[in-house]
Amino acid sequence: MKKLRFQLIIIGFLLAIFSACDNNSVFVEYKSLPKSGWNKDSLVVFTIPVTDTLHNYNLYINVRNDVNYSYSNLWLFIEINQSGGKEIKDTFELSLAYPTGKWLGEGWGGKKTRQVIYRRDVYFPVSGTYKIKLQQGMRETNLQGISDIGIRVEKAGS
Repeated sequence: MKKLRFQLIIIGFLLAIFSACDNNSVFVEYKSLPKSGWNKDSLVVFTIPVTDTLHNYNLYINVRNDVNYSYSNLWLFIEINQSGGKEIKDTFELSLAYPTGKWLGEGWGGKKTRQVIYRRDVYFPVSGTYKIKLQQGMRETNLQGISDIGIRVEKAGS
């Protein structure tokens, strides 16, 4: 009986691990920001290799913030550079909390992680290396409370 119970626990654990895997994700990376804060002049750069130009992709921005972060949102200046030299610039706002002050995202303790769709059905016209540059667009010169920023790229429509 104990052996059967142990096997059921192991099977349940393995199912949980495999169901958590995401086969659509083709790129995920986080960059830690300095504990002293994210300076408005500092760029966080992600280098994304693109080999499949037949599929469309969804782009996500991931943010880890401290619950002592002073704002309910985060403004970002985003620049995407294609390997052939074409460049796209954008401004994007992420909501990190409800108007009531309750944090959005996952996590417990002092950190919350929020994943927000930035663009859907993005088409990469040429294979090569794409760079995504993120810069904080808040009014503070040295933004406190954002510990990590990340990019996730997944195949769209799967």
